[in-house]
Amino acid sequence: MSSPANKWPIFLIVATGVFMSTLDSSMVNIALPFIMEEFHSSLADTQWVVMIYLLTITASLLFWGHLGDRLGRGRIYTAGLLIFGVGSLACAYAPALSFLIFARFCQALGGAMMMAAGPAIIKETFPKEQLGRGLGLIGMAVSLGLMSGPSLGGFLLGLASWRVLFFITVPLGLIFAFLAIRILPGPARRYSGPLDWLGSLAWAAALVLFCLTLAHASSADWSATRLLLTGTAGTGALCCFVAVESRLPHPLLSMALFRSRHFSLAITSAVLSFMVLFAVILLIPFHLDRVLGLPPSKIGLVMLAIPSSILLVSPLAGWLSDYVGARFISTLGLSVSTLGVLLLTTIEAATSPPVIAGHLMLLGLGQALFLSPNSASVLSHVEADKAGAAAALLATARNLGMLLGIAQAALLFSLFFRGETNGFDLRDFRPEHTASFLTALHATLLGAALSGLLGITASWLRGNATPQIPPAVRPPGQRS
Repeated sequence: MSSPANKWPIFLIVATGVFMSTLDSSMVNIALPFIMEEFHSSLADTQWVVMIYLLTITASLLFWGHLGDRLGRGRIYTAGLLIFGVGSLACAYAPALSFLIFARFCQALGGAMMMAAGPAIIKETFPKEQLGRGLGLIGMAVSLGLMSGPSLGGFLLGLASWRVLFFITVPLGLIFAFLAIRILPGPARRYSGPLDWLGSLAWAAALVLFCLTLAHASSADWSATRLLLTGTAGTGALCCFVAVESRLPHPLLSMALFRSRHFSLAITSAVLSFMVLFAVILLIPFHLDRVLGLPPSKIGLVMLAIPSSILLVSPLAGWLSDYVGARFISTLGLSVSTLGVLLLTTIEAATSPPVIAGHLMLLGLGQALFLSPNSASVLSHVEADKAGAAAALLATARNLGMLLGIAQAALLFSLFFRGETNGFDLRDFRPEHTASFLTALHATLLGAALSGLLGITASWLRGNATPQIPPAVRPPGQRS
């Protein structure tokens, strides 16, 4: 473990990198119309600027956690900062859409390295009795990066080209990479053995195939046969992954981790939590734009309700988890989030932006209460040699939830909206479609609320875990 003097410099390096990588998960979405206009590309091609980033991170996180357990998490994190900075620079100067997509792939590799190694470095750095609050602050950086993306992106696009979205992370990435080389600790010990290449490929193939199936489930370009074949291939890749991991002495993901009900249900609830969150983040801006007719600056202000509530609550949530334990706080957080989504199902064309912002703030508050206690409960109950894999799996759960939430929301909304308008797409929206839009929105958000209810159940059923009680509050005479 690092000395207390280095604890906060290490935290700053980890928090900055994790913030940058998660910020890019959401900030670029708002720039897609401008990218499409500059490169004269179709929506189907342009969306890969976002999709390649999420898919690459989700598919490669476990591999980087696996490699970090062998080479040292500090080395993986530092390399991730460098790759992310160089990838951001390549994105900013991209001469064509295909180059931009490839640069986003490289940028995502660096982001995945930071996401995989960051929480494990915090676990190594902070004392056990302070792990919850350390991860609470990291959770704040993660959440702020994800939630502030649309509002920050809208502000920057009002000042300059979409390329500035990538320029802002270049100096940060390179400066903090230099600091990481000097400050981050080297590996305490190394784990030998061959890398799990077959498991890595099977895992990546399964995730990519499943995400493609969900993303194109409502597309007229994909037939039912093609969807069935893609989904079946994804299932086969997942079965291959489980078979490989069950037989290796040092697997990419130890199946033994999932024998713990506490661990497996915490991961499940994390996926469901982000499905709820990103269904809302995808659809509410369309309501603010198409139904209420708000300008981009005001849309950004309304959406700012989520990160502002997270900023206020995340440190408190981490502190509470150190004393109360994860089960109650995490379940309470998911309950509050689900309530926020249920309130959003009641909005109408006349609902004012401040009321919508209040519902979004409730959603953000619940997410803040859930995220850091849930992460602390996962990492505090795994062995040291599995910390990297567990941290990577947490980040994988987050990104998988994002992908599934977006795919589920897009699928449900498209089906309901087309059904209500006799085949129209959202891009064909006209004022007379407002009632149909609201019907589709309400139905889709009810689907997100159902995911929230499943997450609440999974979080509560994890069972009780012994809270980490700081020595200062132990009864006199009781040994640590």
